Amino acid sequence: MSEPLIIDQTMLDAASDAARESPRGRRNRNFHAANEAPCHRLLNAIEPGSYVAPHRHLDPAKDESILILRGRLGCVFFDAAGNVERKCLLSPNDTVGVDIPHGTWHGIVALESGTVFFEAKAGPYLALSADETAPWAPREGEDGAAAFCAVLRGLFD
Repeated sequence: MSEPLIIDQTMLDAASDAARESPRGRRNRNFHAANEAPCHRLLNAIEPGSYVAPHRHLDPAKDESILILRGRLGCVFFDAAGNVERKCLLSPNDTVGVDIPHGTWHGIVALESGTVFFEAKAGPYLALSADETAPWAPREGEDGAAAFCAVLRGLFD
């Protein structure tokens, strides 16, 4: 039998350190044992400038919950044409979470160094399909990704 895993500031610090060292500016700390697990639970440490391209999850079982533990995180929700429909700022002392229904176009952006959130959604892990990636936004690593990320950050200035 496994021991309980304590999520403390040391663990959050380690996740943030790993994110800062990552070329992508983010790093997961998974609590689920394998990508095939039926429920994915993880810490996601993300630094400003890390680009999470807008996407959606079409599987009806893949609603996604995010709870902010530290820092500030912008969540942006889009319509099918890429227009911003809604946004919310997550911070531990205000709005602490969001539950994103499957099929909802969304993106996130770190607004402060050391940002860490807890994420939960159904497994198994599957790479996003073409229908789940936003055709109106650059993908990670493409030309324009950094500029698009800056636009998203600017929504929270």
